[in-house]
Amino acid sequence: MEKVKKLKLILKKKKLDGYLIPKNDEFFSEYIPEHNDRLKYISNFSGSYGFALILKNKNYLFVDGRYTIQAKSQSGKNFNIIEIHKKQPWKVLKHKIKIGFNPYCFTSLSLRRHFKNYFTLVPIYKDLIIKKEKKESNGKFYFIKDNVSGESSKSKLKKVLKHLYEDNSEFLYVSAPENVAWLLNIRGKDNPYSPIPNCRLILKNNGKIYLFANKSKIQNSLLKNNPLKIEVINENKTDFFLKNINCKKIILDRLSCCLAYERIIKKKAIISNLNDPIYKMKSIKNDTEIKNFIKSHILDGVAVIKFLYWAKNCKKNITELDAEKKLNFFRKKSK
Repeated sequence: MEKVKKLKLILKKKKLDGYLIPKNDEFFSEYIPEHNDRLKYISNFSGSYGFALILKNKNYLFVDGRYTIQAKSQSGKNFNIIEIHKKQPWKVLKHKIKIGFNPYCFTSLSLRRHFKNYFTLVPIYKDLIIKKEKKESNGKFYFIKDNVSGESSKSKLKKVLKHLYEDNSEFLYVSAPENVAWLLNIRGKDNPYSPIPNCRLILKNNGKIYLFANKSKIQNSLLKNNPLKIEVINENKTDFFLKNINCKKIILDRLSCCLAYERIIKKKAIISNLNDPIYKMKSIKNDTEIKNFIKSHILDGVAVIKFLYWAKNCKKNITELDAEKKLNFFRKKSK
């Protein structure tokens, strides 16, 4: 509760009525490293979805139906728990209040959905949540071979460029890291449960790619053996690059382009009605991907059968956590 009190003192100085704290990080990942978990830091809630709203006299924690019991157990003493599918924030709050938020962690789409236009939402570019000291992942980005992905990055790029041509757009801003991973056939070690590389990219209609990432994670071989024209730019230069882009029309991803970057882009170009086409393209699986899905399910099925055999023959009482640990143990034996 001490952390909440400190935040309220900052809100008083900034003349704000409240402050929004998301679960996601700047890359909108569902599962994030401990040091970047703002929501857990302020509320003790560890579920994979939710957001908190700290007001002068009340604290709200909005979660979905999966986490009602967990949220009450972890945060119920200091927070009013609201199931977001039952009550959106705009139905709970008074319309005249001023709410601060980090514009790098929210999209305009999510803010409209949760708050409509009933409140004064104030972007605060310096995050007000003081988290644990950041421990940067040392994991390098790496390629997955074409015989694993089923299609080369060069082939995928041609298909994406066709969408730009048909839309008469000069650029595509790919802000979802999983879409970058699909297009470039790269993976990373930034995420605790998925090999998603924390990065974004801008694709020009001539095929040039500007990849925004932590340069220390980019191995020379990643660029040397790549048939694509890729220029790596440090992720902290994204604002500067977008402010200086020469562009008439651009496609961006409304699901993962943060409000801060969207506002910069709006000043420079017309934003296309088309969303990032990679979402639909990657949803259609090629023969290699389907074959690998089946192979993965067979390996996982073996792990589950071993687990069931253990559970049926175990002589001691098994808790849910015991079962989870044992199932993970069997699964980790597979590649």
